[in-house]
Amino acid sequence: MHIDRRSFLAGVGATTAALTATTLIGAPFASAAAPPRRVRTLTTRDWMAGHGDATALHTLTVPGTHDSGARHGGPWAECQNTTIAQQLDGGIRFLDIRCRAIDGSFAIHHGAAFQHMMFGDVLIACRDFLRAHPSETVLMRLKQEYSNESDAVFRAVFDDYLDRCGWRGLFRIGSGLPALGEARGRVVLLADNGGLPGVRYGDGALFDIQDDYMAEPWAKYPKIEAHFRKAVRQPGRLYVNYVSTSAYLPPRWNSDRLNPRVHSFLDGAEAAGWTGLGVVPMDYPNTRAGLVESLIRHN
Repeated sequence: MHIDRRSFLAGVGATTAALTATTLIGAPFASAAAPPRRVRTLTTRDWMAGHGDATALHTLTVPGTHDSGARHGGPWAECQNTTIAQQLDGGIRFLDIRCRAIDGSFAIHHGAAFQHMMFGDVLIACRDFLRAHPSETVLMRLKQEYSNESDAVFRAVFDDYLDRCGWRGLFRIGSGLPALGEARGRVVLLADNGGLPGVRYGDGALFDIQDDYMAEPWAKYPKIEAHFRKAVRQPGRLYVNYVSTSAYLPPRWNSDRLNPRVHSFLDGAEAAGWTGLGVVPMDYPNTRAGLVESLIRHN
């Protein structure tokens, strides 16, 4: 089956809803003797299918969310207004998951604010999405939040999810970033806690991270642009370029100032043809129509 990647990269549809509604479309050959041929148009749900198994993850542009589970707790705690499942359907492939270790389980938190969700709920959403779209992978940053358990205790709780609860098969756990073929259908663990296995998040040999979450938007935006330029000019590591900030104003207000500027830059003349921009975690990406699609086109 031929995958028509160019039509997606050219921006088929103005919104995520239009893209995710795209299915197999008829594409008859010019010859009347030849039978009609169906061409599969990629959507935000399966955009990684357009890349070969040998593709290195650090060469992709990957839309992500910052504090992916943070939908409750008031304006200063809330960073998203869509569920994990909705984010994945909308093209997000990097999740930032914050876990409070409590009573032998992981509760999803942003600071003190419990997000009315447990780690198992996150895993169910990832499993269901990847079963339906096995061409995809999910990069998951996992860190401890609002608890101070030792690395050993945090690891023991995580291992309990893997083994007693049966989640080990969902994860790709290894010390290096895999090629896309090895990661398809699985969650790649990016370990942001000393007790966890997996890829060591923040390892300078593998990552280059911009995450100035206390910069006011006027000061934050130039750092975002500079990190995009660096990713293009100095490839080789997985760049992570956080658009989010919580300086002075709540995350939603700051995202309303930053997301449109990032979108305009991505669609502008300077960034035309750029690929391999790395992971781009955002607050409220869905409130800017076409932003996620624009990132995906930079592949």
